[in-house]
Amino acid sequence: MLWLTACATGASDGGAPCPPVVDYTAADQARAADEVEALPEGAVIVRMLNDYAVLRDQARACR
Repeated sequence: MLWLTACATGASDGGAPCPPVVDYTAADQARAADEVEALPEGAVIVRMLNDYAVLRDQARACR
């Protein structure tokens, strides 16, 4: 019987909590932009930062 509860089709009472979105100061953002500009062309970290930006947008929409 316990295994059948995993097949329930109704909505559950609780969903996954929305992750917090950290706020950065304008100075932090400016410094980060300068540091990204200094990276070599094609740096993988730039793609990772873009992915992080998408996750932040999704977390904001979750609220």
